[in-house]
Amino acid sequence: MAQEIRMPKLSASMEAGVVVEWLRAEGDRVAQGEPLLQVETDKAVMEIESPASGLLKRIVQPKGSQVPVNGLLALLE
Repeated sequence: MAQEIRMPKLSASMEAGVVVEWLRAEGDRVAQGEPLLQVETDKAVMEIESPASGLLKRIVQPKGSQVPVNGLLALLE
């Protein structure tokens, strides 16, 4: 079953973040805690870690996308 990776709320005032870069590609195996992507908030660029181990099945939001808090970023299988 696929696990959804969603945009976390990284600061109290954050409403959305911009995908700066994906550090892994579709089809890559990732370990829990491994950096997956970089997100720009209103304050800084931060790395988002994988919530679980598995296969990065689908990247939903490409580089440059503005994604609201809790918006779907990718699917992990």
